[in-house]
Amino acid sequence: MTTPAVLATGLVRRFDKLVAVRDVDFTVPEGSVVGIIGPDGAGKTTLIRMLVGVLAPDKGTVAICGHDVHKERDKTRLLLGYMSQAFGLYRDLTVAENIKFFGQLRLVSRKDRIEREKRLLDFTRLTPFVKRPAGKLSGGMKQKLGLICTLLHEPRVLFLDEPTNGVDPVSRREFWDILGELRGRVTVVVATPYMDEAERCDLVALMGEGEILAFDTPENLRASIKGPVWEVETTEPFTAAELVSEALPLADVQLFGDLLHVLGPDNPDEVLRMLRGAGLGGEARQVSPSMEDAYVHITTGGAADGEAGS
Repeated sequence: MTTPAVLATGLVRRFDKLVAVRDVDFTVPEGSVVGIIGPDGAGKTTLIRMLVGVLAPDKGTVAICGHDVHKERDKTRLLLGYMSQAFGLYRDLTVAENIKFFGQLRLVSRKDRIEREKRLLDFTRLTPFVKRPAGKLSGGMKQKLGLICTLLHEPRVLFLDEPTNGVDPVSRREFWDILGELRGRVTVVVATPYMDEAERCDLVALMGEGEILAFDTPENLRASIKGPVWEVETTEPFTAAELVSEALPLADVQLFGDLLHVLGPDNPDEVLRMLRGAGLGGEARQVSPSMEDAYVHITTGGAADGEAGS
């Protein structure tokens, strides 16, 4: 049987009376890209910090490639790479100087560092910017530089905590293109609040209130919604969301910009009648479930299985 890249069992972490992570079991197959998805406060960062050994759990164990992350720290620190939320590089140093410094910190030989530096700079398309101070890079470039420094010692498991938070959409896409090219060579565990990024993962852990609520492929998570999903276009989406939520308490209702997604009713007639009665216009069409729909469906206990009326 293949040893998993990450094996966490019964993880618990409390901060005073707050239980940030509650009885989490988590297994990551080697070579996969796994997303830990959830809103702020779901426990993603606390879980990641326990997985890399930065934070000790109150209960439970973590093994990286078969080695206990706390008892075998000398081994696991070379097996993993960790990129935290905050930009942790030296702003006054250039791109090249940061890479050299972190290579020395990780005890990478000069020969290996030079070879890997060239490859990673080409890989991330940062070669033209090697003389630029890190503090003068764009947000997306900073994240790419952080990724280079994290990969320099060639870890087997890469942990990323909200690496694209606050980064523009184009840079987010480029960053995920880079992660996609690592697939199969490096195991990637990434925490993110962005549901669209979950679509690019092999497996997704949906997290809420310190627990992993579901862990499966994106396709299977979307398929967990058995009833139809109605996309409603209306003149007052916020007011409409409140009206539908109150009138159909068993339905899952969420806003998508100026649109409304309603999970549950067999048809949208009741929703549209309700909107017209409130003086709101509206049109509805059935759409394929998104990851956001799946998250709402699972976190609300699967209310949208045709129980909300018709």
